[in-house]
Amino acid sequence: MNTKTDIQSQKDIRNITIDKVGVKNIRYPIIVDDRINGTQNTVADLDICVELPHDHRGTHMSRFIEVLNRFHNESLIKNLKTFLQEIKKALKADTAYTTIKFPYFIKKKAPVSKIESLLSYNCFFEASLKQDYQLAIGVEVPVTSLCPCSKEISEFGAHNQRSLVTLQATLKEFVWLEELIELVEGSASCEIYPLLKRVDEKYVTEKAYQNPVFVEDIVRELTLKIDQDSRISSYKIESENFESIHNHNAYAALSRNKDVTE
Repeated sequence: MNTKTDIQSQKDIRNITIDKVGVKNIRYPIIVDDRINGTQNTVADLDICVELPHDHRGTHMSRFIEVLNRFHNESLIKNLKTFLQEIKKALKADTAYTTIKFPYFIKKKAPVSKIESLLSYNCFFEASLKQDYQLAIGVEVPVTSLCPCSKEISEFGAHNQRSLVTLQATLKEFVWLEELIELVEGSASCEIYPLLKRVDEKYVTEKAYQNPVFVEDIVRELTLKIDQDSRISSYKIESENFESIHNHNAYAALSRNKDVTE
């Protein structure tokens, strides 16, 4: 068996450039910035890809992992641009991409009892490097939403549900993950806590009742807040209610490039 033949580097005559080729779902330890503690260790799922030229038959999958391992003892997140430069060089590619998804933990105090516990948020980074380097960060934030229509038409009570709001932002300057999370939580009927005693449950129930919002309201409120933040150049918002009285979900989404709008 000939192990020296480089099949991937063979010429391809079909003249088709492939947008992305690479490896997906690599489980890997990373370090991310933590506003309170400085840094936080977590475990991420990574996708790493490059653009494949029209005349290359395939890419070299092992090289993605080789480059990644060079960043094991340092913060991959702090060196994403350098990482993508190394990927481009190793794969002889014009463009490199990575998506990094990870759980991020924030210690939260229950609103009345003040008992502390950890809540996990799914977060992600999406970075690309061609001539220019681009970075977007994102958070998936669970919240409570209470239906304004239900409150209006009911003699007592109103249906509410857990909702999931996804916010992805392209940055001009550094923004904490916690800041994006707080923007989302402040646009919902009430934020979610990992631990509630009876006094806390009373508080969040009544707070949600006093702040009814549709999925559309959440998206619009977030839009107003983000438009005031000069550090964010573009963004995408998705709001989804896991409805408590319907066998379907309610959904709203909005994307905006502030540089174009301005």
